[in-house]
Amino acid sequence: MKALKMSLVVMLLISSTVLRAKDYNASLFGISSDGITLNTKSIQYAIDFIHDNGGGTLVFYVGRYVTGSIYLKSEVSIRLLEGAILVGSLNPLDYEKVNGITAMIFAAAQHDISITGKGVIDGRGYLVASNLVSLIHKGVVKDPLKYDRPSESIRPMNIYFNKCRNILIRDITLKDPASWNQTYNQCIHLRVENITVDSKSYWNNDGIDIVDCDSVKVTNSYFDAADDGICLKSHSAEALCSNVIIRGNRIRTSANGIKFGTASYGGFRNVTIIGNLVYDTYRSAITFAAERHRFYN
Repeated sequence: MKALKMSLVVMLLISSTVLRAKDYNASLFGISSDGITLNTKSIQYAIDFIHDNGGGTLVFYVGRYVTGSIYLKSEVSIRLLEGAILVGSLNPLDYEKVNGITAMIFAAAQHDISITGKGVIDGRGYLVASNLVSLIHKGVVKDPLKYDRPSESIRPMNIYFNKCRNILIRDITLKDPASWNQTYNQCIHLRVENITVDSKSYWNNDGIDIVDCDSVKVTNSYFDAADDGICLKSHSAEALCSNVIIRGNRIRTSANGIKFGTASYGGFRNVTIIGNLVYDTYRSAITFAAERHRFYN
């Protein structure tokens, strides 16, 4: 009996160790929290390592972690604990452009990914955009600089996920992007829960953009945006923005609270909007703005 109990204890300890092993402290990979060191390569190495070893969570503790563009992989989560801030590099050349989009955190054709915790993602967008203007004037970066503003395509978003599935964004604060804040394009099963968005650092700072996605819930979150708060778009004539629930959010915006469009090529289907508070908006609480439109019951 004692031998059996001992075996059970050992098994429980092993199981507990295995479970704990799926949480990886960012410091294990040499990721610095000093707010100065550029951690792009270290963070990417950590994500790749966790992905290659069966998945898990990269945990950031208190500190400021500077990074350029990183790529989230399947079955990898980022958890930003309270006091942890993922900080965008001030050097515009530290960000990559993929299919015409520049971002701090990319994911493409990945599944079961998440960003959670009480921490912050800070794009430092005004400073990044100002540095871009300087590089354009010096001829280092080519851009029309319309209205003395860099094009959207070279200003980094905080998050851009493309054709991913099973996504969870929960509890975090997303602030100060140089372009749109967070964009989810042709994703399936997206949950955005209890997040705080402060998106007023530059031009075109939407709170969240849902583009041709299916099965989406945006709930119990706060959006403060210089442009549209929650924006549903359809960029492809072969796709739809469908099965979307927008519930229990508070939205302050200098444009529209909840917007359908402007791009509306494929259309929108089965969108439910319940119990949201939109206030201090300079345009409309709900707007339908279509280049080409197709709305379904």
